[in-house]
Amino acid sequence: MLSQREPHYEYAAIIFSKADQKQLTLCVSSLTFANLNYMLAKQYSAHQARKILSKFKTLVTTLPVDDKVIELALSSDFRDFEDAIQYYSCIQNNITTLLTRTTRVYKKAEISIMTAEEFLKHT
Repeated sequence: MLSQREPHYEYAAIIFSKADQKQLTLCVSSLTFANLNYMLAKQYSAHQARKILSKFKTLVTTLPVDDKVIELALSSDFRDFEDAIQYYSCIQNNITTLLTRTTRVYKKAEISIMTAEEFLKHT
């Protein structure tokens, strides 16, 4: 959402607007901030990227990536380590729905995995 990549931007913007209006609570793993900073730094100055991240922080609750999350991710069958971290951050914090553009990598998930578009259609 922050880099306004289509076709995902429209749905993400709606979700973040709902969070801003306190209609839903959004949680992200602490890893998300590092990933976003890396992406934003390609488009903006370091100062601008931090400013964008500060605004983003007001809309989300940050979940820890702790020893247990890393342990679970390391021993998982996920091909992508980052996906494993995101998934187990949800599991460890009793989050019931994970929103992602890459739903196919979560085939064995024990929680609901949806795109932003699918989420909006179900709410």
